[in-house]
Order: sequence, then structure tokens, then C-alpha cells
Amino acid sequence: MASKNTICVWYDRDALDAAQFYARTFPDSAVGRVLRSPGDYPSGKQGDVLTVEFTVAGIPCVGLNGGPSVKHTEAFSFQISTEDQAETDRLWNAIVGNGGQEIGCGWCRDRWGVFWQITPRVLLEAIADPDAAAAKRAFEAMMTMRKIDVAAIEAARRG
Repeated sequence: MASKNTICVWYDRDALDAAQFYARTFPDSAVGRVLRSPGDYPSGKQGDVLTVEFTVAGIPCVGLNGGPSVKHTEAFSFQISTEDQAETDRLWNAIVGNGGQEIGCGWCRDRWGVFWQITPRVLLEAIADPDAAAAKRAFEAMMTMRKIDVAAIEAARRG
């Protein structure tokens, strides 16, 4: 049974490529049904891939090949929690190394323009520390980073 709520992500024409990359990169991810257009549409022809159902880290999504008129912004991002530096590095490097772009504070953009937050759990715990000074130190350390450095966050939290 399909999920009642599915995230729809707009792509120019590469939804299948993106879905296949996500399935290879993120645990609990897969490519599902691919629907081809039954007729011509403004940015494609009959038979072109219209939508791709996929899952990213357990979240059901559909990629829509809607054409170049809509661009992604940071207003929508996938936030992926990581357990350690090795997982953080692997996911960050996969996105950035596959034509993506580093941004800052754990954010990057994939080659299709979709934004990602690769967020170690340690960072979220540090920023939520009941010791306000420790939380502030961790937050200030994060603000200087592109990819999150787990050891540097832990050191900042400790003071």
C-alpha cells in the first residue's frame, strides 16, 4: 500500500538518475515504480520518464520530471542523521563528490540541486545541551564548518 503522504521532489529531467544515486548512497533507500508519460507535455514527450517513486532513508518520495522552470532552494532539504564521523564523511563525500557543492554548517547540495543536511547526532545533542555555555560553544564551532567535524564539536562542547 502506498503511503498517504509522499514528498514530491521536482527535477528537470533526471529524477531516475537522482533516485538511483540516492538508493546507492543512503541506507534504507530504494527505487520503486517508474511511470512514463502517456502523452507529450511542456518539457517532455510521450514515453519519457514522468515520475519515479523512491525511498530515501525510509521516507517515501516521488521524483517529478517537470522541466527546468522550478529551482530548488534551502527552504526544502533532506536532513540525514549520522552516527559518527565515518558515516558523515561517506555521505558528504558521496554528494559533493558526485557533482554536488559544499555549503556550510553541514549543508550541501547534490548535482540535481536538492539540498541536504548531513547532521551527526552528536551535533544535535551538543546544541541541545542543558549547559547553555556548552551548547553555545558547540553552535559557534558548527558555524565555522562546512562538513561537520564530530571531534571538534565534542571538544567545543567540553570547552
